[in-house]
Amino acid sequence: MAGVVVRNTARAERDVVDAFARYGVATVHEAQGRTGALTASITPIYPGSHITGSAVTVSVPPADNWMIHVAVEQCREGDVLVVAPTAPSDAGYFGELLATALQARGVRGLVIDAGCRDVAELQRMSFPVWSRCVSPFGTVKETLGDVNVGVVCAGQQVEPGDVVVADDDGVVVVPRTKAPAVLEACRAREEKEAASRRRYAAGELSLDVQDMRGRLERAGLTYVDRDE
Repeated sequence: MAGVVVRNTARAERDVVDAFARYGVATVHEAQGRTGALTASITPIYPGSHITGSAVTVSVPPADNWMIHVAVEQCREGDVLVVAPTAPSDAGYFGELLATALQARGVRGLVIDAGCRDVAELQRMSFPVWSRCVSPFGTVKETLGDVNVGVVCAGQQVEPGDVVVADDDGVVVVPRTKAPAVLEACRAREEKEAASRRRYAAGELSLDVQDMRGRLERAGLTYVDRDE
């Protein structure tokens, strides 16, 4: 039954959430076992933003943004608003006025599996949005939804308080209770990649750095030399 607002939801420790800012979405996705990535249809409305934050979730009816207005009150500094329609919608749920209200509360950005608008103004404000599309199509305020309940956004289950990481590659969600462990996995992965990067820069081949030759041979790869 729609019409529920859950207040005072748990969030991951702030230092853990902020530490994810050191890592890109691809690294976080790989570090947690190639899970948590939203579908590739969710893209930034302008390039160059990289945010981390705690999810405030909103379930909204198609072409109705009433509950986004309700959700603003539940947002704290360091949050990311995650909006999921209950049925597919390309409407422009979100624009400059709502962004102004969220920015005043310290919200770091928006992820929405639907449309947004006022792109030029949002970029001028430096308020980042990841959306399924850009659309001028307006919305109404007639039907209730829910705030801070579990939602499915762009193919991923998102619970209130989960860690959201977003950059030019897309969006990944880390379950709140797993965030410290995933953060450690990110650190380990980054250290491994840094070592590989140094060897690549020195001219070594990935075939040798990652010890691929034996596996390729066992898979049946052969080399054939042509006579010149």
